[in-house]
Amino acid sequence: MTDPVLMTEIWRGDILESVHHGHAVVCNGAGEIVHAWGDPNAIVLPRSSSKMIQALPLVESGAADKAGLTETHLALACASHNASAIHNDMVRDWLAAQELSEEDLRCGPQEPRDIGIRDELIRCNDPVCRVHNNCSGKHTGFLTLNKHLGGHSEYCDIDHPVQQAVLTAHEELTQETSAGYGIDGCSAPNHAATLHGMARAMAFFATAREGNGTRETAAARLRTAMAKHPEYVAGEGRACTNLMRAMGHTVAVKTGAEAYFIAMLPEQGLGVALKIVDGATRASENAIAAILAKLGALDPAHPEAKKYLDAPIQNWDGLQTGVMKAGAALL
Repeated sequence: MTDPVLMTEIWRGDILESVHHGHAVVCNGAGEIVHAWGDPNAIVLPRSSSKMIQALPLVESGAADKAGLTETHLALACASHNASAIHNDMVRDWLAAQELSEEDLRCGPQEPRDIGIRDELIRCNDPVCRVHNNCSGKHTGFLTLNKHLGGHSEYCDIDHPVQQAVLTAHEELTQETSAGYGIDGCSAPNHAATLHGMARAMAFFATAREGNGTRETAAARLRTAMAKHPEYVAGEGRACTNLMRAMGHTVAVKTGAEAYFIAMLPEQGLGVALKIVDGATRASENAIAAILAKLGALDPAHPEAKKYLDAPIQNWDGLQTGVMKAGAALL
C-alpha cells in the first residue's frame, strides 16, 4: 500500500494553509502505467467519472442509432450538467421522442446548478423536477437502452439488463472484477475500481478508433462527442467544459463526485484517473489540470488553465489573498 501524495497546496500569503493528497495513474493503450502517484491499486468509486462507461452499452448495442441520437445526445448521456436550458430542453425532447416522460426517470429532483434557471423556477413557483437532475441525460440514455432491450421500468436495479450491461462494460474495460458498488446520488449503481483499472479503461477510450470494431467505434464516438460538445457535458463555468475548450476540443475529461477526475487523450494515446482522498473538488480540478499540462495536452498559459493552475484566491472585496498550486510531485 502506497500512501497518497501531496497534489494541491493552498497558500494564504506566504503561509501554507491547506493541503490535499491523492492518487493518480496514467496508462497507455496497452494498459501499462506510464506515470503514477500514490497507490495505483487503491480501490475507489469513480462516481460520475464513469459515465462514458455507463453510456457504452447504449451505443454498442445499436440502441443509440436506432433512436437517431446525435453527438450532442451522446455528450449529454455522459454529462453531469448544470440543468441549463440546452440540457433541460434536450432531455425533454429526447424523452418525448422515446414516448417517455419525466416520470420514467429514476433520478431524483435536483435544484438546477444554473442560477438563472433556478431563479426562474422560484419566480414562477415551479417545482424542481427530475429533468433538472445533473444525471438526467445519463438516465435518459439508460431508458433508451432499456427500450431497446425490453427490460422492466426499474432500470436502476442492479440485476436489471441495463445495469448488467453496464457491469459487463465496466469489468471488461477496467480488466478487473467489480470490487463492489455503491448507489450514486442519482440512484444508479456505481462500480468501484482501482485507479489503474480506471486509467486502463480511459486509455481504451483514448485509443479507440471508429471502424475498428463495434466496441472501439462506440467508445470513439462517445469520446469525440464529449470533446466536441463540452457545454453538454457540464456547462458554463465548469472545469470540464473550460478545460476541454482550452485543449481545442481534442481531449475529453470528466469530473466525478468526491474529487474524482478522468481524462482521455487521443493524440497521446493515454488515459488518466485521479482521486483526491479528502473529496475536495478544487483539488481534483487543480491536479487534473497539472497532469494534463505535464502530458502536453494543456497549455498552462491558457486563460482557462490559469483558473486551475496557480489559481489566485480572492476575498469578497476582490483582493488576492492567496493561490492554489499543484504539488511538486505533479510538476
